Amino acid sequence: MSDHRIVRLRSLAAAFGCLALVASCAPMEGRETAGNYVDDATISTKVRAQLVADQRLKGFDIHVETMQDVVQLSGFVDSAQQKVQAGEIARSVSGVKDVKNNIVVRAG
Repeated sequence: MSDHRIVRLRSLAAAFGCLALVASCAPMEGRETAGNYVDDATISTKVRAQLVADQRLKGFDIHVETMQDVVQLSGFVDSAQQKVQAGEIARSVSGVKDVKNNIVVRAG
């Protein structure tokens, strides 16, 4: 092989090595892998379904976001008890590690 070709192959190998290194760091920066994203989407769907199934909460627009198995609830309800109930429902779903309950109780 020519020296030029060897240098080119080494450059390509170094570039791929750097790319692999950067890609492996992504989960450490708070980004999710494809598998984590699917798991989180499944958790969000289960929490939403449980919230809608609860007669005390089904009329409210409660938003559910999940990242790395931590559920964040937001939206508005009419009472503190409804806020607590939504948090308890989210915690009861399999796979949920923590719940950030940011639901606001409307002043009435």
